[in-house]
Amino acid sequence: MTTRWNFRTPTNEEIHKQKELEAELGLNPVICRLLVQRGITTPEEAKKYFKPSLSDLHDPFLMPDMKAAVKRLNKALGNKEKILVYGDYDVDGTTAVSLVYRFLRPYSSTLEYYIPDRYDEGYGISFKGIDYAQESGITLIIALDCGIKAIDKINYAKQKGIDFIICDHHMPDETLPEAIAVLDAKRSDSIYPYEHLSGCGVGFKFMQAFAESNSIPFSSLEKLLELTAVSIASDIVPITGENRILAYYGLKQLNSNPSLGLKGIINICGLSGKEITISDIVFKIGPRINASGRMMNGKEAVDLLLAKDVDEAREKSENINQYNDERRELDKRITDEANAIIDEFKNMEDRKAMVVYNPNWHKGVIGIVASRLTEKYFRPALVLTKSNNLITGSARSVSGFDIYKAIESCRDLLENFGGHTYAAGLSMKEENLEAFTKRFMDLAAKEIIPEQMTPQLDIDAVINLKEINSKFVSELKKMNPFGPENEKPIFCSRQVQDYGTSKLVGKDLEHLKLELIDSGSYSPIHAIAFGMHQHNNYIKEMKPFDLCYTIEENTYNGNTTIQLMVKDIKPSDE
Repeated sequence: MTTRWNFRTPTNEEIHKQKELEAELGLNPVICRLLVQRGITTPEEAKKYFKPSLSDLHDPFLMPDMKAAVKRLNKALGNKEKILVYGDYDVDGTTAVSLVYRFLRPYSSTLEYYIPDRYDEGYGISFKGIDYAQESGITLIIALDCGIKAIDKINYAKQKGIDFIICDHHMPDETLPEAIAVLDAKRSDSIYPYEHLSGCGVGFKFMQAFAESNSIPFSSLEKLLELTAVSIASDIVPITGENRILAYYGLKQLNSNPSLGLKGIINICGLSGKEITISDIVFKIGPRINASGRMMNGKEAVDLLLAKDVDEAREKSENINQYNDERRELDKRITDEANAIIDEFKNMEDRKAMVVYNPNWHKGVIGIVASRLTEKYFRPALVLTKSNNLITGSARSVSGFDIYKAIESCRDLLENFGGHTYAAGLSMKEENLEAFTKRFMDLAAKEIIPEQMTPQLDIDAVINLKEINSKFVSELKKMNPFGPENEKPIFCSRQVQDYGTSKLVGKDLEHLKLELIDSGSYSPIHAIAFGMHQHNNYIKEMKPFDLCYTIEENTYNGNTTIQLMVKDIKPSDE
């Protein structure tokens, strides 16, 4: 599939703002251009962007129901009530439970945590979990990363004398559950200044408000920011505004003094001694925490994140690493099976979306499989299996198609659903599958345009290779942490050539290891192009080509060098 290169062209106003920043800050013009593209147009905004401040976190009491939540928590602690910290089984939920439990543990001797079983109870608050709370004498449940639609469950709990405080970040319906407090910045009546918090982020704001109400210094919360960083990266929420502050300081904590549990994961990932980035969380740390809930029970991930003993942390890290290995094998097999189903589809090129179903697929990995299908075919993918007599599924989307709204339009056929613009989950009775599939596919056919089904690289700037030096990379690094809505910049260099030393590498010689020059180069620059072996013959003929890439630092044997991570290659005459 050919990738479309989209060059960001600055407007006259943006060029003017860029020159103002250059004059005020003395930064590289390209860096100033990148800042303006991200809406940072004044020196004050740039300073806050480069050096986020914890003092710029919003007042947690601006969130609807926060006063009621803190009042109820204070009452429970004062009366020594039994409190249950309840969360979803994914990274966001398990980090949220760990954060709230860790912070409240010194103030309560009757605190417990609970993670529902993905297979036995399903997503979110369960009747089984409420029954457990009643049997255990629990009178207050703090629900994290779930609960915003659990109207019947909350009513059931009320009948049993159990109060709920809900901390969620998913889209609410018009009617909210009748909990003591519903903390969600996406509520229609919310005046909270930032609506993109992760579930763990909402839990953090609750603890921030609790600390303020009890004159507990903010510094006692700072060590928990490692958990907000892991949740923000893993849940793919925007790294802007308040999330940028939480992620920035969370990464600092991860790199300087991580808790025993996260240190155990860092060691098992091979990240010890390296600077941990958002990408490391997304591709290494997060999947291992997630693997616990996918393959076994998410409670084990919380046990690890709360570990107080080095040996315990090591043992549990090894366990979840094993789960992750099993998860990888499983998702590869199921992805192959899903691809085989798609190969049988007639007129695949005319389909605007994909729905695949196998009742025997493992529920824990269907979200990953949906992501892989979307990446391969560049269409929204819905992967379904059967669990507890219901068809259950995960959906992933492409840019510009709101899969949550598409699924919501089929809500009369569903038992449950929830999620975000680009990722959602659902369950339905088997007899509704055909009607749901038709309606979903019809909607996709009507709304998705061909451009959305073509991969696109948004190129931030065209630069010469000689511009990439240590000073430029140092200024570029100040834009960290990168992530959604603050993506790592993609650059293009024209008329690039092989220095004569490039070669194929990898077990099957599928990757290109390049040394490149252009007309202004002083010396070759290293680059790696994964899976792009097909360009080798053209490059070895010393023909000029255009290159899209991100700029990375590669550390090997204690030496750090600049390396380009190639995104795409095209002959210069195309």
